[in-house]
Amino acid sequence: MSKIPKNTILSKQRLAKATYEFWIDNALVAENAKPGQFVIIRTSEKGERIPITIADTQENAFRIVVKAVGKSTIELCMKNAGEQLYDIVGPLGKPSEIDCYGDVLIIGGGVGIAAILPIAKALKNAGNKVRVILGAKTSTELILQDEFSFADKLVICTDDGSEGIKGTVVDGMMEEFNLEKPNVIWSVGPAPMMKATSMIAAQYGIPIWVSLNAIMVDGTGMCGGCRVLIRKEENGVTKEEIKYVCVDGPEFDGRYVDWESFIRRLQQYKEEEQKALERFLEEVGDISWL
Repeated sequence: MSKIPKNTILSKQRLAKATYEFWIDNALVAENAKPGQFVIIRTSEKGERIPITIADTQENAFRIVVKAVGKSTIELCMKNAGEQLYDIVGPLGKPSEIDCYGDVLIIGGGVGIAAILPIAKALKNAGNKVRVILGAKTSTELILQDEFSFADKLVICTDDGSEGIKGTVVDGMMEEFNLEKPNVIWSVGPAPMMKATSMIAAQYGIPIWVSLNAIMVDGTGMCGGCRVLIRKEENGVTKEEIKYVCVDGPEFDGRYVDWESFIRRLQQYKEEEQKALERFLEEVGDISWL
């Protein structure tokens, strides 16, 4: 079989409202991807470059999970099996640091659940005790929970209490801390969730790996759009360093991320994004079916 990437969508499945799983034909990505890495996808020649974490691989194909939020992700979710994506770059970023740490706590919120799945599997295969916390607003928005059957413990949290603990993943995290504190934590999801879990980890002095969903253009460290400020204290002196999510990450110890500047950068094009979405919706019409 040819090793030239075709970028054809092999299958598409709706996991929840406006949330879709895609398997994409690309042998190069499938053969080289490691847990924690991502790809950058364009749906058309003039399309935005969309960074998306690789959720799984199989022979000649890889899986992504996408939530339709803005113009570009809606456009991607409107694609169907058999259609070809314009281009794909990857795998990009540094892989997760998989090792035998002992007791590991893995936290996923929203589509971040798809991102933590290969990490959790790899950590389990490395001999760790793996506890997993999955969170969503409601049970109908919870995805892939059946695929975490390998976990030593699985905790579900929903904001409305429709399944599992009524509350956020932070509530589930504190319950697990009361039972036994982990040696290492992974937390992937919306930025406010990763910030909140990182603040707790910092209080207890536990390393916590977060996958930053920065605005990104080229994915090679040249544009600087995905820069993030890392701040550490050493011997009473605060040291600050600029890192780039695409080449230095996407995972960083959340205890040292300057969350205020990171979240502010995520919102800097909010007005332009809203206008682009409104123009797009005028063209395509009703998308409530998503």
